[in-house]
Amino acid sequence: MSRKMVTIDGNQACTHVAYATSEVITIYPITPSSPMAAEADAKATAKQKNIWGSIPVISQMQSEGGVAGSLHGSLATGALCTTFTASQGLLLMLPNMYKLAGELTPTVFHVTARSLACQGLSIFGDHGDVMSARQTGWAQLCSQNVQEAQDMALISTQATLASRIPFLHFFDGFRTSHEIQKMEQLTNEDMLEMIDEKLITAHRERALTPDRPSMSGTAQNPDVYFTGRETVNKYYNAIPGIVQETMDKFAALTGRQYNLFDYYGAPDATDVVVIMGSGAETVAATIDHLVADGRKVGMVIVRLFRPFDMKAMVNALPSSVERLTVLDRCKEPGAPGDPLYLDVRAAIGEAAEANPTMFMPLVLAGRYGLGSAEFSPAMVKAVYDNMVSMAPKNHFCVGPNDDVTHTSLSYDKSYNIEGDDVYRAMFYGLGSDGTVGANKNTIKIIGTETDNSAQGYFVYDSKKSGSMTVSHLRFGENQVVAPYLINKASFVACHNFTFLNSYDMLANLEDGGTFLLTTTLDKDSVWNELPAKVQQQLIDKNAKFYIIDALKLGIAIGLGARINMIMQTAFFLISGILKKDEAIDAIKTAIKKTYGKKGDKIVNMNYDAVDGAVNNIVEVTLPDNITGHELPETVPAEAPEFVKQVTAKMIEGKGDQIKVSEMPADGRWPTATTQWEKRNIAVNVPEWSPETCIQCGKCSLVCPHGCIRIKVATEDALKTAGANDTFKTADANGKEFKGSKFTVQISSADCAGCTLCSTACPARKKDAEGNKTDESALKMIPNTDAVLKESQANWKTFMALPEMANASINPATVKGSSSSDPCSSSPVPVQAVARPRTSNWLLSCSVTG
Repeated sequence: MSRKMVTIDGNQACTHVAYATSEVITIYPITPSSPMAAEADAKATAKQKNIWGSIPVISQMQSEGGVAGSLHGSLATGALCTTFTASQGLLLMLPNMYKLAGELTPTVFHVTARSLACQGLSIFGDHGDVMSARQTGWAQLCSQNVQEAQDMALISTQATLASRIPFLHFFDGFRTSHEIQKMEQLTNEDMLEMIDEKLITAHRERALTPDRPSMSGTAQNPDVYFTGRETVNKYYNAIPGIVQETMDKFAALTGRQYNLFDYYGAPDATDVVVIMGSGAETVAATIDHLVADGRKVGMVIVRLFRPFDMKAMVNALPSSVERLTVLDRCKEPGAPGDPLYLDVRAAIGEAAEANPTMFMPLVLAGRYGLGSAEFSPAMVKAVYDNMVSMAPKNHFCVGPNDDVTHTSLSYDKSYNIEGDDVYRAMFYGLGSDGTVGANKNTIKIIGTETDNSAQGYFVYDSKKSGSMTVSHLRFGENQVVAPYLINKASFVACHNFTFLNSYDMLANLEDGGTFLLTTTLDKDSVWNELPAKVQQQLIDKNAKFYIIDALKLGIAIGLGARINMIMQTAFFLISGILKKDEAIDAIKTAIKKTYGKKGDKIVNMNYDAVDGAVNNIVEVTLPDNITGHELPETVPAEAPEFVKQVTAKMIEGKGDQIKVSEMPADGRWPTATTQWEKRNIAVNVPEWSPETCIQCGKCSLVCPHGCIRIKVATEDALKTAGANDTFKTADANGKEFKGSKFTVQISSADCAGCTLCSTACPARKKDAEGNKTDESALKMIPNTDAVLKESQANWKTFMALPEMANASINPATVKGSSSSDPCSSSPVPVQAVARPRTSNWLLSCSVTG
């Protein structure tokens, strides 16, 4: 039976099976499960059939509560149904989930396990949501990687039909759902072979129908309710056997053997970790390293979490075990331990009671990875080191620095287990510049065009767009198993020059590695514009340094700031992963596939981007001397203490260094802190021409970031504020401002370079003959270090000027509202320009009211 290797993410892998084995799919999008719903909808729109030759019915409801209720009804009529959800969405389904389990209704919900909103909302992954469903009566099956997201989806589909118990199939949100891996894809024939048609027939025969009248959803009194609850015992007792039987059948079909609990590590291990989810792969990789050093360590991987088969769990342990550490990816405050720990503790305790001669190992509890917090090999080593310490810490956490209750383990951040057999690359891009999309194509190209294994993971923050994205790509001849961030990269690319002043991206570049920078500067001038720290790192690491003016090329082609294809081509040519001609052909094939529906014009522009990149890559010879500038302060000295101690670290990308004592316990934060986040992400910023300006105020009105403002001030006020020769002004228009000065100031550090102000400006500069030119009063210029410093000084002066009195301005006019202090001045996404332009006006007007 021929199966193909595909390079896809966990969501796609799961949806491949979920769609093919369903008749009704009811959806409501929620991060990070939304791509599954979107893909299922796209498949149905494309008239793709399931394995039985019909097109599943896709319905989007008003909320996750509606999804669960709708599915309940569809299942009651005998349909094969599924959905995709996470976090608060799963919580809204809980009432119906109790009913579905109580009525022995087979179905599978696929969950990208995600944090629950507690002291703050988090869209990122942990097991908090699925643990909230553990008493619903649903079986819970966990996948630890992209391949398993597909495989367990099929195993759970067959198991739910065989057991009549609904299954919650889950895998880690983002870490697995959005990680791209090369995997073997199941065929329709595989799925038909796995699913017993007789069980489907039995499900349909239990459907509510007038032909076989029955009543469901009755109310029961004390005399029978308890008894009714006990009737399901045999069904739950049978689940572990059914799941294992299904796993064995799957192994016979595909060669991939899974068990309820799988052991990995030294056969004579004394120290064992119990874990489930993607963290198991990090533990496995660390075990290989430690065992090679002579350590006797191992791990038990939990696959079937509910029902928890205590005997199977104990049997998975090596007889040599002396110490166990159970790692939970959730927190249950007030409980004697977190869920998995309590289950394992009970299993060990009951086994010891049943067998008095059994050695009772020490059982420790640990917590890791909440909210997608990094779980690295260094942390795994710390867990094993804790077990063999003189006084092992129990109920610990690994990752945070808990200086309050002292639960945290310390670990060596420099510990690294990755070898030279894997090529590692990191790409720093600006959200919506196409970097992530291009890197996804890169992974797929390498996975398709070579026999190499490929892995891609992408780090975002919670901004919709316009924030920094970091792509982590790995390639190797052997299967890449590394569900953690790269800390030793062969290649680092910076797709936005201004990032060099804000992020320490070269800290992760290995000695002799390659650094690619997009910049408008040439090879003779770029060195002097680099921060001194970056220069020193390049010299110390003996790095190869390349530059490309991707923005200039993108604008010339018509792609604007979408430099993704240019940078992707540069990566392939510099890295040498593929031969030049092979790489170009593969990229152009991917372009046709990605942009073909948008027309030949878009495709050809991207082709031109590839060809242009070939001739514009320049290698820079590293000088021996340091000539660069010092890095600017992350936040100004006058910022509040909380901003300097906490917010500044988050801005620098070092939020994981914040101590527990520094965090608000109840999640309440000071307001107006975004004004201190000087992101400095704009490649080009506006420069104001007082001579051309007509003082209409439209530039300030349309700026979605509140970083271009106008004021009218007296000469005395300007002197008091410290205005110097670089602080531009013009004589103010209007009789009410006679004798005063008008100024427009731009905060380059807050600007996103969206060009909306220069586009909206109606004024036009005149040439020597008095004819209007195309140049407005706001000209976009490169955001150099000199421009930034001058802008920051002038912005400080501007903010020291008194706000204009309400009596002297009319907030109902464009100019009047633009003269007010805006309520919204923050590093919002560039895409805010697509929102109604009146928003900033209304916010400004509210100040004067």
